[in-house]
Amino acid sequence: MNITVIGAGAWGTALAISLAASHRVTLWARNAAQIEEMRASRCNQRYLPDIFLPANLELSEDFSAALATADLAIIAVPTSALRSTLQQIASRFPLSNSLPQAGERTNEKGIVKFPGVVWVCKGFEAETSQLPHQVAAEVLPEGLPCGVLSGPSFALEVAIGLPTALTLASADEEFACRAAQALHHARLRIYASSDVIGVEVGGAVKNVMAIAAGISDGMGLGHNARAALLTRGLAEITRLGLKLGGRPETLGGLSGAGDLILTCTGDLSRNRQVGLLLAQQHDLEEILRRLGHVAEGVYTVREVHLLAQRLGVAMPISEAVYRILYEHAPAADMVAELLNRTPNKEFNGQ
Repeated sequence: MNITVIGAGAWGTALAISLAASHRVTLWARNAAQIEEMRASRCNQRYLPDIFLPANLELSEDFSAALATADLAIIAVPTSALRSTLQQIASRFPLSNSLPQAGERTNEKGIVKFPGVVWVCKGFEAETSQLPHQVAAEVLPEGLPCGVLSGPSFALEVAIGLPTALTLASADEEFACRAAQALHHARLRIYASSDVIGVEVGGAVKNVMAIAAGISDGMGLGHNARAALLTRGLAEITRLGLKLGGRPETLGGLSGAGDLILTCTGDLSRNRQVGLLLAQQHDLEEILRRLGHVAEGVYTVREVHLLAQRLGVAMPISEAVYRILYEHAPAADMVAELLNRTPNKEFNGQ
């Protein structure tokens, strides 16, 4: 299979490295200087230092050329850049009933052959509070198979070939199964799903919980507190996911509970690092500058705050993170407020 990975950050580069063992892979970045440096060093020094790129991995700064022969495009850009990236892809393909243009591939019936599109970003779009599949539905041509790939995965571990399991979800179940089977290999286990909403909500909101876990750990609140936070955090993720139409088994699976556990406990988690630094009373702007990478939870929590209010979903941990980040509430005050909430039944939906 010809695969084009769009976005040469840590995750895009890691996927390109992992998949190059079994497929013809092109890694695209918009920054021509970055591509030239990667060609020269055979390494993405900024995002995955000292991890060498396979000799057969192609690098490109030409968007059209990178997609020209792709059977599958994997979009590995932040959620904030998803819409514009999808628009670039959509501009390459006419509607399904249009005549093929020069250089375009057709199937045996002469209809333009669309490659599949999979995104790996985790979050809600700013301003619209839309999940990635909702953005895709507004932008991509009708009939173009698409889906989301998500789950517990640190880029560095995937890049060096450590075992990882992910979920690939699409409303087109045939596409989900076909793409999952194609991407699956001995070190990257891919499960297929039709629950796009559940997979996307789990992947997005766990980043908010990772910030909370970092704050808890940074304040020295202990393992008991972290376990409680993860469990109640999963309850919040599940409440929102079900309200939006996700399924409970998905939210308790790899892309929900699995991703939550990894991101809240692993030292490679950027969102957890944000929380740790917040606990040390660092300024958010300084934290983001120090990280040098996107921490999606910082932006996701704003949309979660708005969604929870609009839908009437109780999300006290998410609300506390929002107030710390955007209302400058002291972390210690938010912890005290959470601990002093009125006791209730564990499974009453609150």
